[in-house]
Amino acid sequence: MDTKRLTRLALLTAAALILFTVEAQLPPPVPIPGVKLGLANIVTVYVLFRYGARDALLVLLTRVLLGGMFAGSAVTLLFSLGGGLLCWLVTLPLRKLLTEKQLWVCGVLGAMAHDLGQMAVCVAVYGTAAVLVYLPALLLAGMATGLFTGLAAQGLLMKARGGF
Repeated sequence: MDTKRLTRLALLTAAALILFTVEAQLPPPVPIPGVKLGLANIVTVYVLFRYGARDALLVLLTRVLLGGMFAGSAVTLLFSLGGGLLCWLVTLPLRKLLTEKQLWVCGVLGAMAHDLGQMAVCVAVYGTAAVLVYLPALLLAGMATGLFTGLAAQGLLMKARGGF
């Protein structure tokens, strides 16, 4: 990995980590356990579309690991990792299918995949499917927050490429 790429990824990871940390200090947008804005995903989606899948995965994994160390427990780390990896896997093929002006779709589908990944981890960790009662509310909230983060990533990408 060359120095320029490493520096770029480090700065983008730092930005994602800052967004993650700031968001952790905010009150939940709605009184449903697990609902967050997902601000760090703005950076991940941007990196995926601007630099590629490998770089996005590196930023995601580093942010999840450092975020877990700074702000949470092992369970929080597992939830973030499960959600983040499923989100990455779902958004990966969308990179080839969507244009820059459709990037918001990636935000919505990625957020919903993140919620599904977290719920799968939750069921595995706690050994009960009872937590799935939250899934419809999480998916609905994920659609709204994913739209916001997708539009933000889209705007960032278009600005970076001079498309505004």
